[in-house]
Amino acid sequence: MSNDTKQPGSEEPMRPDGSPADSSGTPSPSATPAAGELAGADAEKAAMVEQAKSRVAAVKESLAADQPAAGAPKPPVKKKEEGPKPTDASNHPLVQKLKTNFGDAIVEASEFIGQLSVRIEREHIVEVCDFLRKDEETPFNYLSDLTCVHFPERIKAPFEIVYNLFSIPTYQRVRLKVRTDETAGVASVTGVWPSANWLEREVYDLFGIEFDGHPDLRRLLLPPDWEGHPLRKDYPVEGYR
Repeated sequence: MSNDTKQPGSEEPMRPDGSPADSSGTPSPSATPAAGELAGADAEKAAMVEQAKSRVAAVKESLAADQPAAGAPKPPVKKKEEGPKPTDASNHPLVQKLKTNFGDAIVEASEFIGQLSVRIEREHIVEVCDFLRKDEETPFNYLSDLTCVHFPERIKAPFEIVYNLFSIPTYQRVRLKVRTDETAGVASVTGVWPSANWLEREVYDLFGIEFDGHPDLRRLLLPPDWEGHPLRKDYPVEGYR
């Protein structure tokens, strides 16, 4: 066996391919990438950059195309479709029947999405209601509701009493309306429909409308000493202090 005479640190430098390099450690010319390979890699990177720029430019062009030109008029705003409106119901069979029996006491009639409304002169409301309740063809034997609406802009008659009538046998409805003011009030229909007792008391309580002939007209929801009528549109938000 031969003796190992090499000293530490005296190993010959090796090339990447495993062959010994020269004593200076510099790789041989064969281990350096060719200039053509470097040029190909640079060209590939340059092509990728150009593709990215082209995509950005295309996006900018599409966004610019969507924007209206400077000074160009804006497209008109599409108007919302108008809903149904009340129509004249003077020729409605029920209205014609009322006009035949009460003449000028029937002020006007309108129909809105199948709902018939008839405005009656204040002095004739009781006899009109009694006529409709006893009518043989369409007996309106049920007072489904009695309420009030306040229109402050109507100086002479700011309150409108509304009677919603229903005929159970014929399944028909009609709405009667009477205009009045705080002083005149309106006649009570408790003699036609006894259930009007509590409905008229509620209107009196919340609107202050007097019902002439009511058997027990007093507040229904609020204490007797309550000041004012809260459902009037001129009533203070926080009440009277």
